[in-house]
Amino acid sequence: MIAANHTVFQPTVFILLGILGLEQYHTWLSVPFCLMYIAAIFGNGALILVVLSEWTLHEPMYVFLSMLAGTDLLLSTTTVPKSLAIFWFHTGEIAFDACLTQLFFIYVAFVAESGILLAMAFDRCVAICTPLRYTAILTPMAIGKMMLVIWGPSIGTIFPIIFLLKRMPYCRTNIIPHSYCEHMGIAQFACADFTVNIWYGFSVPMASVLVDVLLIGVFCTLILQALFKLPSYDARHKAYSTCGSHFGVILLFLIPSFFSFLTHRFGKNIPHHVHILLANLYVLVPPMLNPIIYGAKTK
Repeated sequence: MIAANHTVFQPTVFILLGILGLEQYHTWLSVPFCLMYIAAIFGNGALILVVLSEWTLHEPMYVFLSMLAGTDLLLSTTTVPKSLAIFWFHTGEIAFDACLTQLFFIYVAFVAESGILLAMAFDRCVAICTPLRYTAILTPMAIGKMMLVIWGPSIGTIFPIIFLLKRMPYCRTNIIPHSYCEHMGIAQFACADFTVNIWYGFSVPMASVLVDVLLIGVFCTLILQALFKLPSYDARHKAYSTCGSHFGVILLFLIPSFFSFLTHRFGKNIPHHVHILLANLYVLVPPMLNPIIYGAKTK
């Protein structure tokens, strides 16, 4: 359903084109995409099952780790199956409400993952800086409150984006040159002023993540200060190893996500297929590598 530029309509279906400019390589690209998705499913699924089944792992560190794995599963499962369907069967049709639902879960997972990484940094900070008070600070009730703080604002800040998109009249086209639904990919088809969408959709989620990043930086500084005071080499090495894994996961999450968000709005000179390819890798690579990084460091 493609409408003329001046015909107002409420779309019922959007058409996702995949990676525009690389259509001839869709079949080849689907192979690593599928393998990485399978690895992410099995890796994160196994991690969650191990934490749930092993009572000795019912500790704050592993609770947060299983939350991270669940968020990675949400992020990859929301996007990758539809991308593979486009690559294999050329079925790019997606209902308008389904498109908004996909968009909602993508952004909620993005904001929630930064909150979970912040909680994990706080957990490591307490464990290294004040180990004797660890169990007194990170009680089950405190962990429950932290979960509410993570998921409540994540859902609360993203829900208005869905409302903003639902209220818009559309008058251009229903073809999205992407493999999954993005906020600005839909808003740009509106025939009304969508300045609010631009500023809210960019500033609010990014501000939430930037606050988490700043707090993670504070905890990392406290951790490093405490590390220099540890008396033995073995203790310092163990702490460095644990924190190194966490820092690696943070960078793995932040670098591609910030690059994807910023290039979508400011990187006009970057080829469109490069942006779409990196956006797909962002929802695949961190979910695939996170359980490997933590699994390699955790007996």
